[in-house]
Order: sequence, then structure tokens, then C-alpha cells
Amino acid sequence: MSRETLELTLEPVDNKRLANLCGQFNAHLHQIERRLNVEIANRGNQFKITGLVQATKATQAILQILFSDAANEEITPEQIHLSMQQASIEDIVQEPPQEDGPSEVMIKTKRGVLKGRGANQRDYLKKIMSYDINFGVGPAGTGKTYLAVACAVEALQSEQVRRIVLVRPAVEAGEKLGFLPGDMAQKVDPYLRPLYDALYEMLGFERAEKLIERKVIEVAPLAFMRGRTLNDSFIILDEAQNTTNEQIKMFLTRVGFGSTTVITGDITQIDLPNDKMSGLKHVLKVLKDVDGISFTFFSAKDVVRHPLVQRIVLAYESYEREQG
Repeated sequence: MSRETLELTLEPVDNKRLANLCGQFNAHLHQIERRLNVEIANRGNQFKITGLVQATKATQAILQILFSDAANEEITPEQIHLSMQQASIEDIVQEPPQEDGPSEVMIKTKRGVLKGRGANQRDYLKKIMSYDINFGVGPAGTGKTYLAVACAVEALQSEQVRRIVLVRPAVEAGEKLGFLPGDMAQKVDPYLRPLYDALYEMLGFERAEKLIERKVIEVAPLAFMRGRTLNDSFIILDEAQNTTNEQIKMFLTRVGFGSTTVITGDITQIDLPNDKMSGLKHVLKVLKDVDGISFTFFSAKDVVRHPLVQRIVLAYESYEREQG
């Protein structure tokens, strides 16, 4: 399909009105870019919109409407969402957004440049950059959580989001939570430790701790998410195989405007009681045909830890097949 670059001048020139339209750190423009799969560049009241022909024309119309509204009211993510809904844009965004994305995603971290190892990891990174809700499912050692945290840190540092929210279900894996020492926060801390470890590696200990103190990065058990709406955030739910159907539905409905969500898990390592179905297994069936959600399925060949880990995963897969 053909692409074009369309130029737009918004008048009268009013810096306050333009700032209201664009949002803090151009958050409102980024919201439109993600939804319509376009690129918006602006200098003052001069805008350049690049994308599929139909999408650029829709973007032009939406910007003109919002600029008019910006004269008398504050522009919010909800208002932008409604403007796009009213513009009947569903047909415009049917093309998979990652097709026009970069051939390979490279993320700068404290330890150097990080990029996907193998086709599956590279595809996973590209999808996270393109979709609002992403699932990464597969065995331990495939980089599901590590790569998601790297994308979250990159989004925070490039001001695409205002905060990172890292979530895990606090499910007992053979041990009873009540027998652990300390208050509730100290009891659930061991369950969240892998997320802290990834953050420290990406940002360094001191910077990560400062961001956590300032609540720019929040690490919390899943139960603490109930009743919240998370806008302009990068949200990661780790170990999602240990959620119930109700919990994962609750989590997915917390996602707000301008947010990216990654759900990771391994359906072969479920620690729920036998009478509870894994929310992750259920949601993969429920959402498999929903547009705008990406799925990446890892296997033993994607394991990037010690070679023995790959052999262990394969051995377990083989044994479980034989047991029927």
C-alpha cells in the first residue's frame, strides 16, 4: 500500500494552544501515532504526517479538530481516543503495524546495546514497540521478562511513558507465604526480586532505587492493581501463568491511554492449586482473534541461558509428551 508525507499548518499560531494539543513530551501526538501507525513531526505550528494515505488524511482531520478544541478546553488522552473513534479509523489500522517498523530493534542499556538473539526475540521486540498489549509465552531462559524490562526502560528514558509498573502474582510455589518473616511488603518481596534484578542491570542500582523511591518505577504484587487505571505507563505482568481467570481479566482492564502492556509467562510452570485454571492459558484462547494484541510463543530453541537449561526444558517436554 502506498505511503505519503502530508504537510499541515495549524493557525492561528498560539504556543499555549499547540502545547495543549501536543501534550507533555508530545504524549498526545505519540498516542495518535501508535493508533494510526503514522509518524508526526512538528516544528511550532508546522506538522509533517507520514504513513499510509488513508491514515495521514485521518490524522490531519483529527489534529485540526483537536487544535480547534484546544482553544477552549484541556486536551486529554480520553478526548483523543474519542476523536479517533468518531473518525471511524478501524479500517485504517488493519495492516499489522510492525511491517513498517525497524528491521531490528536495538536498546541502549547501562551494559551496552541490547538486541534480540534469534528471529523470535527480534520479532518480540518489534511487536512490543508496535502494539499496546503483548503476550510473551514460553519456557524459562528465553528472555521474555528481561527484554520486556529493557523496552520499558527505553520507553521511560525516551519519555514515551511517565512510569514503569512491574507486576507479579504472589503465588506460593510450595512454600506458605504466611510463614515468611516480616510485614506484607517484606513477604511479597522475594516474588518481585527477579524484576528488581533486571532493573538494576539496565539502570544501575542507585538510579533504579531513586526512580523506585520517586514512584516513577513501581514494583507491586498483582493484588495491588485492583481499582486502578494506568495511563502513560509501561506495564509488565510477569509469571502470568499463576494468575486466575478473574485476576488476568482485572489486570488487562487496568490498561489506560498511552500505555504499553507486556504479559509474560510459562504455562508449563503453573503453581496454582489443581482446581484453579491458569488465567494465562484461558486468556490466550479468549483473545487470540482480537486485533491490536500481539502474541509471541517461545520454545526450547529460544533459551539463551546455559546450554544445559535448553536440554532440561527439552527433556521435560519429551517426558510430558510420553506421559500423555
